[in-house]
Amino acid sequence: MCAGGVYAPTEREAHIIDGRTMKSEVYTPGYTPNATNFMATRTLESHGRFFVPFLSANHDVLDLGCGPGTISVDIARLVAPGKVAGIDSSESQVVQARKLAEEAGVSNVDFHVGSCYELPFVNQSFDRIFCHALMEHLADPVAALREAFHKLKKDGMIGVCSPDSDGWLLSPSSAELEAAVTAYADLQQANGGNLRIGKNLGVLLQDAGFTDIHLTARYECYPSLEFIGEYFAIQLAQNGFDRHATTLREWAKDSTGMFAQAWVSAVAKKSQ
Repeated sequence: MCAGGVYAPTEREAHIIDGRTMKSEVYTPGYTPNATNFMATRTLESHGRFFVPFLSANHDVLDLGCGPGTISVDIARLVAPGKVAGIDSSESQVVQARKLAEEAGVSNVDFHVGSCYELPFVNQSFDRIFCHALMEHLADPVAALREAFHKLKKDGMIGVCSPDSDGWLLSPSSAELEAAVTAYADLQQANGGNLRIGKNLGVLLQDAGFTDIHLTARYECYPSLEFIGEYFAIQLAQNGFDRHATTLREWAKDSTGMFAQAWVSAVAKKSQ
């Protein structure tokens, strides 16, 4: 999967949530207007700032799992006249990204439909690789990172950012709310992903061959509980977890509430 849909090299075993068997290898957020609008709000400043110090003019950059291209276009502006390639497994996301770049008048970026497990570029093509909100959806993140490793030039750098649901803060808290959030995390695991992956990014990068790994963490507080609550509730309801979906929608109406998402960012180097 490249930020938009899940690609699986092999069939995965089924998982059980609330006593029900779920199929794996599905992109959990889906492509509802809520989900696609959610991704389109992300910019390099808001979600990729950790990697900005490592980006310079003339760098050739791959945005791995580019989604609707909002971050890719920002990177292209920063590294011009360097080139940016964005890749995503979702054709609809790539179409949206191309439209965005054209409307923005940014010509040093192009977008491709493809798999992060089989990147359509020659080895050692890029000075930098950026990857935001992708690893948590993959069945085999190390395989994707190894593929990225091959596409980096020697001494190239990668920046990866993923959430970790073990660090999320939700209020007002309740047993029902915790159960609903856990159900969503378990649904993503059943679909081949891992919402708790953030803390493990360093280990995954090391296993893929990277060195000089540095991790940081931050919180993102969402201004609209209704928006984020619906983001989770839609998929829970579509998968038959109506009770959990109702819990989230009722919680999102509370004007005293908060949802703070924990993000872990990692920067690493290809030394060989």
